[in-house]
Amino acid sequence: MFSGIVEELGELKKISKRGNVTLFKIQAEKILKDVFIGDSISVNGTCLTIIKRELNILGFEVMPQTLKVTNLGVLRIKDKVNLERALRIGDRLSGHFVTGHIDCTGIIRRKNYLNDNLCFEIAIPTKFMHYVLPQGSIAIDGISLTIVDKKSNTFTIYIIPHTLKNTTLGFKGPSDKVNIEFDILAKRANVSI
Repeated sequence: MFSGIVEELGELKKISKRGNVTLFKIQAEKILKDVFIGDSISVNGTCLTIIKRELNILGFEVMPQTLKVTNLGVLRIKDKVNLERALRIGDRLSGHFVTGHIDCTGIIRRKNYLNDNLCFEIAIPTKFMHYVLPQGSIAIDGISLTIVDKKSNTFTIYIIPHTLKNTTLGFKGPSDKVNIEFDILAKRANVSI
């Protein structure tokens, strides 16, 4: 379980294959304290398990299904990724509950300024739109954000400068694929609007 508050941008250093498993090696700095082999880390919102640690490099095994349903399959060497350590009981929850289980991917349709605020419009499959609740929470690439509004198959989020500077959204633009995890409370209630 995560909060959607990105702790740092890591850098993908190596991608290799072993059978049908893809191995990622990601360089990190800030999250290295108190992380061990077997721990869960949110990588672009996807819950992955540390299988190896070498100084400031964390190793992860990624299954074919994960590559298929997330944006991890389009990552390349030197790409930046959002990293967050799993929550501990008693931690302050600054974002919202994020499981690390991606529901779908979305495509950024627009990145522009509205009323001096940076705005992203993201398209998703229409079958998921009933989970999109204006003023509700959503995790985009593991980032806890608030939905501003929605249309038939798109929704809008505003991004504050701090989030833009400290997450992968600073590098993203139209046509880029992002991981989407809907608010677990919205999914649990199966709210339909």
